[in-house]
Amino acid sequence: MKDPYLFPNSEILINIFDERDEKRFAEIEAAYTTFRLRKLCDNPIMGDFGFEHICRIHQFVFQDIFRWAGQPRIINIEKAEVALSGLSIEYSDVSDIAKNAAAVCEKMNNTSWELLHTEEKAVQFSKFMTELWKVHPFREGNTRTIITFCCDFAEIKGFPFNRELFKDNSVYVRRALVAASAIFSDLGDLSQPQHLIRIIRDAIR
Repeated sequence: MKDPYLFPNSEILINIFDERDEKRFAEIEAAYTTFRLRKLCDNPIMGDFGFEHICRIHQFVFQDIFRWAGQPRIINIEKAEVALSGLSIEYSDVSDIAKNAAAVCEKMNNTSWELLHTEEKAVQFSKFMTELWKVHPFREGNTRTIITFCCDFAEIKGFPFNRELFKDNSVYVRRALVAASAIFSDLGDLSQPQHLIRIIRDAIR
C-alpha cells in the first residue's frame, strides 16, 4: 500500500518545509520539536487526560512540521525494530486507535494512585504507558507525545517524574517500550517489561 505520508519515491515524511533531504529534515524536526517540548515543560496542556488530550499534545509539538499534527494516522504501520531482529510491534489497527487509546486513558484515570507504593506505581504505570504507546496513534512522533502525556499525568496525580532522566536516556526509553510491547499474535509473549519499570521507578521523585 502506498504511504500517503511520504514524498513520492522517498522515505521522507511530507513536511511543511517541503524538505526532502533526510539529514536536513531530521535537523529541522529536532530543532522545532525540542523548542515546543521545552515550552510544554513550563506550560503543560491541560485536559481530562483522555485521547483528545493526547492529540492536542501532538498537535502542539509537531505543528511546525506536519499539517496533520494532532490527527490520528489513517493507515496501518509497521516499524522494523533492531532489538527484535527486524520484527515490528503489532500496533493498533487504524480502526481501533481512538477506542484503544481511550480505554487505556480510562484505566489510568480510574486507578487509585495515592494508595500505591513507589514500586507498585512503577509497575502499574509502566503497564499503562506500554499499552498507550503500543496504540501508536500517529504516523510519527508517538514516543515523545506519549512520554509528555504520561509525565503530565504523573505530575497531576502527585508522583512527578524526573523528566530529564527520560530526555537524557531517550534511546533507552524507546527500546524499553519496544521490549515491553513485544507480544505477538503468532509468536506469543516475548515482552520484557523490567527495563521500563526500572527507569520509571528511578524517575519517580
